[in-house]
Amino acid sequence: QLQLVESGGGLVQAGGSLRLSCAASRRTFSLWTMAWFRQAPGKEREFVSVISGSGSSTDYAESVKGRFTISRDNAKSTVYLQMNSLKPEDTAIYYCAADDSRVLHISTFEYESWGQGTQVTVSS
Repeated sequence: QLQLVESGGGLVQAGGSLRLSCAASRRTFSLWTMAWFRQAPGKEREFVSVISGSGSSTDYAESVKGRFTISRDNAKSTVYLQMNSLKPEDTAIYYCAADDSRVLHISTFEYESWGQGTQVTVSS
């Protein structure tokens, strides 16, 4: 498993931007598929985006396509989520997750390592 620590959350007005970071503990970071999920109050945790170990493949939830960009820096063992044109409905706790299967899973059940989450609040 990986130790994951998210940062970068905060309060932003609608239309604004934030960049989330997730730092991992292992030097073999490039072998892990990394994903972002989010959970709003009273709702289930949902998939946001995923990136392959090399960074060459990505996938996004329809609700964030064109607004969010996932990327990674394997030298720094860090994955990022650039969030632009934020909407109030993006308000949630954002979690990063890691999986060593090298498949771009979008289900929470496939990920064995999770961060503690970072709060993103978008005001209208």
